[in-house]
Amino acid sequence: MILLEINNRVVEETLTVKIKNAQAGLKNESIDVKVADFDGVLYRISNLNGDKSKIRISIALKFYKQLQEHGADELLKKEYGSYLIAPETGYNVSCLLDLENIPSNWPDIVKKIGLLKRNCFASVFEKYFDFQEAGEEGHKRAVIHYRSDETLYVEAKSDRVTVVFSTRFRDEDDVIIGKVFMQELKEGLRASHTAPPVLFSHREPPLELQDTDAKVDNNVGYVTFVLFPRHTAKNTRDNTINLIHMFRHYLHYHIKCSKAYIHSRMRAKTSEFLKVLNRARPENKSTDKKTISGRAFIRRD
Repeated sequence: MILLEINNRVVEETLTVKIKNAQAGLKNESIDVKVADFDGVLYRISNLNGDKSKIRISIALKFYKQLQEHGADELLKKEYGSYLIAPETGYNVSCLLDLENIPSNWPDIVKKIGLLKRNCFASVFEKYFDFQEAGEEGHKRAVIHYRSDETLYVEAKSDRVTVVFSTRFRDEDDVIIGKVFMQELKEGLRASHTAPPVLFSHREPPLELQDTDAKVDNNVGYVTFVLFPRHTAKNTRDNTINLIHMFRHYLHYHIKCSKAYIHSRMRAKTSEFLKVLNRARPENKSTDKKTISGRAFIRRD
């Protein structure tokens, strides 16, 4: 199966082109580009105060205030340092690149900026992974409304971190395909003993969310990941965050791919049936009679 990229490639490629042009001595051009990402996230790449050598990259997340409660600002300061500036109006985080002072490690900086959304999300996971590592229990569960009708829940115990995604299926057949998909993820534990346990519940929220405002709906599903210390340790947590924060999109992407494949197979099979029917169609036998000279006539009784 395909793993979706965790970075925003459009942002990275846009910045790379601007930097390479500046290094080649080309004239700096003005820029104002908006790029959409998953979960309604929006990037904007523009010039700061009209200065063509100053490239400002801003990101807007509707749920950023909820991430701030779990240390998003502190994590971004650690990751981006002096590249962070005051957020642009209407955006939550802004970084600045100076084309007149390009650092030698600019590819790493560009890659980090392409991971802005991921690093914003990472704060809540880092916080609860630290709770688990320290053996702390009783901390308030994190609730992140990452979409208008979908929610992420994170809770730490002394021996595990539980992550629950609520996701809404737009079509009834999405529910059926989603159940099959989640069953395959459960079976994956037999192939890999290091994979985290995965639970799926349709309509009803899991027991962990019985005391919350979790929705009960025929088109809602809940996916629960149980992360053990081997998944939350310092040397593995980055990969865990990379994979788990994209899970919702991974699930729905493969549901759509499955539906597209089923439809293509149905069309191909229908085309084959039509060819068989066309070959089986009897030829029309004419009732016209002809004389020995070849002239046609209709026999009348």
